[in-house]
Amino acid sequence: MKNMTLSQRLTLVFIVLLVACGSISGYLQVRSSNQYSQAVIQRLSQNLAKHIAESNPLLSQNGLNNASVHTLFDQLMAVNPSVEVYLLDKQGKIIGDAAPKGSVKRTQVNLQPVQALLQGAKMPVYGDNPRSADSASLQVFSAAPLIDNGQVQGYVYIVLLGDEVTALDKDAQFHWAVLMAVRSMGLVILFGLVAGAIAFRWVTRPIRRLTEQVSNLDSGGMEAVQQLSKTIASPQGPRDEVFLLQQAFIKMAKRIDEQWQRLTRQDQQRREFIANISHDLRTPLTSLHGYLETLSVKSEQLSDEERNRYLNIALVQSRKVGRLAQELFELARLEYGVVKPQKEPFSMGELVQDVYQKFELTAETRHLILRADISPGIPLVNADLALIERVMTNLLDNAIRFTPDYGTIEIRLWQQKEKVVVQLNDSGPGIAAELKEDLFIRPSILSTGRKRAGGLGLMIVKRILELHGSNIALIEQPGKGACFEFSVPL
Repeated sequence: MKNMTLSQRLTLVFIVLLVACGSISGYLQVRSSNQYSQAVIQRLSQNLAKHIAESNPLLSQNGLNNASVHTLFDQLMAVNPSVEVYLLDKQGKIIGDAAPKGSVKRTQVNLQPVQALLQGAKMPVYGDNPRSADSASLQVFSAAPLIDNGQVQGYVYIVLLGDEVTALDKDAQFHWAVLMAVRSMGLVILFGLVAGAIAFRWVTRPIRRLTEQVSNLDSGGMEAVQQLSKTIASPQGPRDEVFLLQQAFIKMAKRIDEQWQRLTRQDQQRREFIANISHDLRTPLTSLHGYLETLSVKSEQLSDEERNRYLNIALVQSRKVGRLAQELFELARLEYGVVKPQKEPFSMGELVQDVYQKFELTAETRHLILRADISPGIPLVNADLALIERVMTNLLDNAIRFTPDYGTIEIRLWQQKEKVVVQLNDSGPGIAAELKEDLFIRPSILSTGRKRAGGLGLMIVKRILELHGSNIALIEQPGKGACFEFSVPL
């Protein structure tokens, strides 16, 4: 059984069911035919006992008329050997018969079936067989009461199918039943196998098709998975278990395809990320290396002023490299779930003032105006103070670096339902259209001119806000600088 295919198992089960059904059908046919024939015989002979009782003086003034009984019973059994005639008293005891000596095994006949037949019960009605001691050996019969002076004195009890007839009938029924069962089973199995073969092929066709599709997944790779994921089931097709299984495989293929596409995009983003970071690192490292090499080679030829200028430039480029390395480290910790927000209540207004103080000297040097528009009555927010401070620092640092001298940077705070909205505006050149789509996704290569990109700083901002269940958006302001907006939950 373990090595059999699904079709073979279905065929075997079908054949077993056919044989069982054929056997049961043959048995039921024989049984119903036997009951029908016995019912017909009993109905035809229903008045036989009554006619005998009324036409023959079976009882005399002294009781049983033995001579009349034997003469009548012998005549009846000679004319119709299939019947067996008995005379019963009113308690059901056998008081007269014409059976051979020693053949009667009972002395008493149950009168309940006799009363049922006399009261018009549905035929066939089975009664005791006096020639059998087995209580389960029952026969159809005819019965009539013997009435004297208005009183029931006994019963005429006629077994319509005697032992000899029953034996012959059983033998004939056995051969007929076997022959009929063999024929019917043969026809049922023959037509069943033909119909089953057609049905099995029709039923298992979707399974075979599904098996072929799944097999192609193993040999066809991702192309086969993508092809299966694009399969659309016919809306007019069957909605059976095979259909549901096929839909499950199609959904699985779609998920695999989506995951593959996502991995492909992530790999592409990783490549671009590495390329962009390499570019961002190469620029300050090249400059740093150049100035340090100049100081090393031409140290004696440079004046103190030139030497200090070269050293300052080298220090600026070194700080850029250090900042990029630190941002890469922070982004990695955020991406891999190392950082968990430690939420606490604090005031966003006070945080804005603290962040402004960190950039106060830089703003004064470049004559930038830092403004804070804070709506009154803003409640405390519930967030990680250090992480939100990092968000504000990155955004403000980004705004200061790309806002021209004598420009303005403004931070607005207001409450909106269960959150505090933060909006940062600057008077810089804004965000170039080609950089807006990937502004928060990956660092873009710095272009020439006054175009700006988010870089790692905005990626860190976006990841921190996602940890707080929030997000950041670039607000369109035609003709104005950049405007970033995010919210912090209360």
